[in-house]
Amino acid sequence: MTKELLGTLTWLAPLPPLLSFAVIALFTNRNRQTSSTIAVLAMLASLVLSFIVLFNALGMPDLGSAPIRGVPYRFLPTGDSTFDIGVAVDPLGATFLFMVPLTCTLIFIYSIGYMASDPLYARFFAFLSLFGGSMMGFVVSDNLLMLFVFWELMGFCSYALIGFFYRKPSAYKAAVKAFMTTRVGDMLLLLGIVYLYTQTGTLNFFSVLHDGKVLATLAGTPAVLGLGISAAGLIAILIFGGTVGKSAQFPLHVWLPDAMEGPTPVSAMIHAATMVSAGIFLLLRFFPLLQAGGRDNPAFIVVGVIGAITAFMGATIAVAQYDIKRVLAFSTISQLGFMVAAVGIGAYTAAVFHLLAHAFFKSLLFLSSGSVIHGVEHGHEHAHGHEHAEAHAGEHAHAADETPQPEFDAQDMRNMGGLRKRMPITFLAFLAGGLALAGFPLITAGFWSKDEILADAFHGLTQGSWISSLVFIVLAVSALLTAFYIGRQICLTFFGQPRTEAAANATESVPTMTFPLIVLAVFAIFFGFVSVPPDFPVLGPLFGSAAGWLKNFAATQLVELQAFKEEAVHFNAIPLLTSLVVALGGLGLGWLVYGQKPLQAGQADPVEKLGGLFKFLHNRWYFDELYRAIFINPLQAIADNYTRIVDKGVIDWFLEGVYKAGVVIARGLREFDRVVITGGSDLIGNTVRSIGREGRELQSGQVQNYLLSALIAAVVLMVFFLVVLAQ
Repeated sequence: MTKELLGTLTWLAPLPPLLSFAVIALFTNRNRQTSSTIAVLAMLASLVLSFIVLFNALGMPDLGSAPIRGVPYRFLPTGDSTFDIGVAVDPLGATFLFMVPLTCTLIFIYSIGYMASDPLYARFFAFLSLFGGSMMGFVVSDNLLMLFVFWELMGFCSYALIGFFYRKPSAYKAAVKAFMTTRVGDMLLLLGIVYLYTQTGTLNFFSVLHDGKVLATLAGTPAVLGLGISAAGLIAILIFGGTVGKSAQFPLHVWLPDAMEGPTPVSAMIHAATMVSAGIFLLLRFFPLLQAGGRDNPAFIVVGVIGAITAFMGATIAVAQYDIKRVLAFSTISQLGFMVAAVGIGAYTAAVFHLLAHAFFKSLLFLSSGSVIHGVEHGHEHAHGHEHAEAHAGEHAHAADETPQPEFDAQDMRNMGGLRKRMPITFLAFLAGGLALAGFPLITAGFWSKDEILADAFHGLTQGSWISSLVFIVLAVSALLTAFYIGRQICLTFFGQPRTEAAANATESVPTMTFPLIVLAVFAIFFGFVSVPPDFPVLGPLFGSAAGWLKNFAATQLVELQAFKEEAVHFNAIPLLTSLVVALGGLGLGWLVYGQKPLQAGQADPVEKLGGLFKFLHNRWYFDELYRAIFINPLQAIADNYTRIVDKGVIDWFLEGVYKAGVVIARGLREFDRVVITGGSDLIGNTVRSIGREGRELQSGQVQNYLLSALIAAVVLMVFFLVVLAQ
C-alpha cells in the first residue's frame, strides 16, 4: 500500500469506537445486546485497520525518518497561522497500534460476560468505546494539541468509569480523587506545551523531534526563571509532569489504587491499554527532547530518581495488601516505575519493550482477578441459598435505593483459597500472568523485558553512572519483592483449602470471560521471544534473524535522529544472574511462606508479624494521611474560616445590610405610593365623583330650570368677556 492510503487508514483507525460511543449514547442505549455488539464490532474494526497499518509499517526501513502521515486539517486559527491536526505512525506509534487495539478488543469481549447483569450495561460499553477510541486517537496524533484533546478525553473516561457505581460513596470519591490528582500533572503538561510553542512556534512532534537544529537550539537556550537548565530540559520535565500524573508516579500515585472501585474491565483498561500507558507513551514520544541536553541533563536525573522511588514504593506496599485488585494496582505503579527509571538511564527500547509486555500480562492479571471475584461472588450466593439475580452485588448498586454494605468481601484474598480446582482456566491464566510479572526465567515475557532494563542499568553502572547504579540496585530489590508478593497472591488465592464457603462453591467464568484470558496468557508467555538479544547464549542464535527484531524496529525511531543513538549493550552474565536470583528467590520465598503451609481460615497472615512495618506498608506509607494533613486539612480549614469570616462575616453582613436597606426603601416607596400616588389619584377620582354627584342634582327634568341655568351662564359669560375686553 502507498503511504497516502495508509495515512487515510490511520485517520480511520480511531473512528469506529468513537462512533460507537455516539451511536450507543444516542440510539441504542435501551438495547443491551445491540449496544455491546456495536462496541465490540467497532473495536474489532479499529483492530483490523491498525494491523493493516502496522504490518505495512514493519516493512518500511525508513519509518523513523519518514513516518506514515495522514492529510492534515486546519483546526484552530491563531491570527496569521492555524493549528493543524493530523495523524502519523512512526516506529513508536506502530508498536502501540499492535498493543492498544488488541488488548482493548479482548477487554471488550471479556466485559460482555462480566457486566452481563449490570443495569447500566449499555452506558458501560458507551464509555468503554470512548475510552478505547481516545487512546487510539492519542497514539496516532502528530501534534501536541490533538494529543492533549485525547489525553483529556481519557481523563474524563477514567472519571466516568472509576465512578461507574456512583451510588457507592467509595466509588464516586475515587473518581473525584483520580480526576483531581491527574489534573495536577495535566497542568504541568499544559505549561510544557505552551513553553514549547513559545520557543519553536509549532506543536507538531516531527517538526521538533526530527529537526536536529531545533533540538540543539532548545538545548542551548537557558530556561526561564534562571533555573540553571536548558529550555529543552525544562520542557521535558514539564511534559514528564503529565506522565507523573497519568502514569501514577511518585508523588501523584495515590489515585491509582482507589481506581479499583470501577468494574474490573475498567481496571484492565486503565492499567494496561489506555490511561497509564498513555503517560509512558508521552514520555517515550519526547525522549529525543529529553536526550537533547546530553546524558548529564538534569531532566534525566529527575526521571530516573522518580522512577526508582516509585518502583520500590509500589512493590513494598503490594506486599501488605489483601484486596486482590489492589495488589495488582500497586504492582502496576511499581512496574510503571521500572519503565520510567529505564527512560531515566537512556534505555529507550527497554522501556518500550517492558511497556508492551506489561500491557499483556497486567491486563491478563486484572481480567483473571475479575474472574476470581466473579466466581467467588457466585459461590457466596450459592452457599447462602440466594438466586443469582445480580452479579457483583457489592459493586452494582444502581438498582438499590441505598448503597449496599455487604459483610462478605469477594475481593479479599483471605476469603479465597483452593480456587485452582474450582476455576482451573482462571488459575492457569493467573499463573501465566503472575510468572510473567515475577520475571520467571526464559519462558515469560516479563523476564526478557525486565532483564533488558537491568542489563542497560548495569551497563551504565560499569560506565560509572551513579543514576544507573541507583536504578540497578533499586530495581533489583523491587523485582525481588515483586516475585514475592505475586507468589503470595497466587498461593493465597488458589492453593490450600477454601477458607470460606464462597471459595468452596466458586464456579468457573463464562466463555466470553475465559477466552480473552487464554489469548492474553499466550502473549504473557511467548511475547518475550520477539526480543531475545541475538548474543544471548543458545536462544539468541536459535531464534536467528527474528531475535531482537522489536528492539531493532523501535531503535529506528532514534537512530534517524541526530540527537541520540542508543549504545549497544552486549550480553553480560551479571544482570542475567541478578534477574534469575530475584525472580526465583522471590517466588521461592513466597512458596516457602504461603505454599508449603497454606493459610487456614482465621489464621493470621505471616506478613503481619512485621508489626509496625506491616501497618506502615498496609497503610500505603501513609501518603493519603500525609496529603490530607498537608493539603486537604489546611485547605478545608481555609475554606471553613473563609465561610465563617468572609462569607458570613463580610459578604453575608453586606448582603443582609443591602437587604435591610432595600426593605426600608421599599417601605418608604410603599408609603409614597400610598399617600402621594394612590392618595392623589383617589382624590381626583373622588372630586370628579363629587362634582358628578352634585351635577346630577341639576337634572330635574323641568324646562324652566334649564332656561334659568342657561340665562345665568350667559350672564356670567357676558360679564367675563366685558371685564376682559375692558382691560
